[in-house]
Amino acid sequence: MPIRLVLAEDHYLVREGVRRLLEAQPGFEVAAVSGDLDSLLKAVDREGPDVVVTDIRMPPGHSDEGIQAARRLRETHPGLGVVVLSQYANPSYALALLDTGSAGRAYVLKERVHDLDQLVAAIRAVSEGGSLIDPKVVEGLVADRARAATSPLSQLTARERDVLRKMAEGKNNASIAEDLVMAERSVEKVIHSIFMKLGLTWEPAVHKRVKAVILYLAESDLGHRDKGSQP
Repeated sequence: MPIRLVLAEDHYLVREGVRRLLEAQPGFEVAAVSGDLDSLLKAVDREGPDVVVTDIRMPPGHSDEGIQAARRLRETHPGLGVVVLSQYANPSYALALLDTGSAGRAYVLKERVHDLDQLVAAIRAVSEGGSLIDPKVVEGLVADRARAATSPLSQLTARERDVLRKMAEGKNNASIAEDLVMAERSVEKVIHSIFMKLGLTWEPAVHKRVKAVILYLAESDLGHRDKGSQP
């Protein structure tokens, strides 16, 4: 059975371009397209797709409609996967997407559309209840966190940092092992070590540990932003 998609993007040329790219992928079927939040929600009710691929900003407000849709769909269609396409590497958007849970949620930068591998991986991940955060967002979070003088990241080995990045992106143990040329059992041991060093609660479910790691990495970044916003 193909993965049925609803695509939401308010710019016609972009929407048609992404639609054609997705329809050319084996195993994907674009059931409907929409250009605003209201028509997206109606299309989901009408078509019953497996995954929604949505721009982060659309009418009516051109603010964070893609994230609003993900929140509402968590309540009305809890098993539906959502991939938010964004031009913003700012981690606060990714964190907002994960507010209501990370299962079946992906945050992908729009620049990845030209290289379909990342988008295809995100769609397949959320269709199975997994999570995926764009590697560029993760890399920014790791760099920000590592700059803190007292960051526990300094306790991690180079291998542990590599695994941490893959975890934050939403990779499961088998994928991490393949990417880093490690035994899967070794990956599990490294993850245990990471969680101990960072003081995080062990989470066997991939989507839960994605949220835990992203929240951890974002702490210093968000704290800095909060202080900077104070008078």
